[in-house]
Amino acid sequence: MAEERPLDDQVQFRIEDQVAWITINRPEVGNALSPPCRDRIRDLIEQCNATHHARAIVITATGAKLFCPGADLAYPREVDRAEGVPAKVVGDARRMMLQGQYTLFPTILDSDLPIIAAVNGTAAGMGAHLAFACDLVIAADNAKFIEVFSRRGLVVDALGSYLLPRMIGMHKAKELIFFAEDLPVLEAERLGLVNKVVPAEDLQATAAEWAAKLAAGPTRALSLSKWLLNQSLDSDRQAMMHAEAWAVETNTFTEDFAEGMASFRERREPNWRGY
Repeated sequence: MAEERPLDDQVQFRIEDQVAWITINRPEVGNALSPPCRDRIRDLIEQCNATHHARAIVITATGAKLFCPGADLAYPREVDRAEGVPAKVVGDARRMMLQGQYTLFPTILDSDLPIIAAVNGTAAGMGAHLAFACDLVIAADNAKFIEVFSRRGLVVDALGSYLLPRMIGMHKAKELIFFAEDLPVLEAERLGLVNKVVPAEDLQATAAEWAAKLAAGPTRALSLSKWLLNQSLDSDRQAMMHAEAWAVETNTFTEDFAEGMASFRERREPNWRGY
């Protein structure tokens, strides 16, 4: 097997104008995610949350055909077993998922920063859910989505059973998962899984434009609004009243809140600083 490229080349990272770009760059396997690459995406998002160098994030991939077909199932996974223990033990897959993909998706959903998925091609399985977990989805006109699991006799994972019913309703979610048929990008847009479809050659520029608007916005207010919207999926009205009240209370202590009030009084455009 050829020597593997450095991890920071397989998942590239740069910050431009307070926008963090995370780019999956594994064309040799169609941009499938190995465990180290998956974990690097998670760690980069957490790094962005903590350092305040970026105020918006874009997740995309290289190439013109594939965004991400899901997990790299061919990636070697070695387990140090005690002598006499079989290679496959009940509990292994569950533990692997809880320690692996189920650390990535909460990181995306709970990130302090708004995250845009710029989908440049086919997104299947975990790759589709990687996009759907983001706050906004911009897709190239050649993109498509596939809930590929049942094609391989697999159970849906990567939080698909949580995301899809909440995004498109239970019956449509079951249709996509049961039949595992290709979902064209315009149908995905109609269902609300995609915010905007653009010509492939305009994808990066459109993502950059949206991300720049987010990065120039009141970051803490956007973060609290994101948190509230995500809370609403699992909360009742009474709980959301209290959540909104606490979020509003918290936001009043930010410098951007003071700037918003001052710009309103002074009849000028606000200068958001992100904190």
